[in-house]
Amino acid sequence: MVARILLLFALIYTSAITYFSLIVMDFKVSVGGFDPTDKMLHAGAYLFLAVLWKLYFLFKHSDFKRYTSNLLWVAFASFLFGMLIEVLQGTLTSYRTPDWWDVLANSTGVVLAVFFFMVMAPTVKKLKQKVA
Repeated sequence: MVARILLLFALIYTSAITYFSLIVMDFKVSVGGFDPTDKMLHAGAYLFLAVLWKLYFLFKHSDFKRYTSNLLWVAFASFLFGMLIEVLQGTLTSYRTPDWWDVLANSTGVVLAVFFFMVMAPTVKKLKQKVA
């Protein structure tokens, strides 16, 4: 039941990122073409994206053996999704442009999520053993 709810939230959140990445956004604050607030939003959005998908897989599979492999797949898929969004901004829209700084910010968020789950792995393993 929890896995299905997490899947629903992950799908809605992924759709929201796609939607907001491809619509016209008029607000921009930049310093020499670099917007630190925008990059923090990118990193946070992709950190939460990776966390949601990892939590879904964590609750979907009861065994701990897939913890690291699922985490790596989630990280890889999140990274590819971020790259795809940037490509789509350049090809599907005339009002958005792809930005390598956005790719870096997205990837930073994903790496932070991976780091969080790797640090939390021993704790998660203990909790899963107590539940089982």
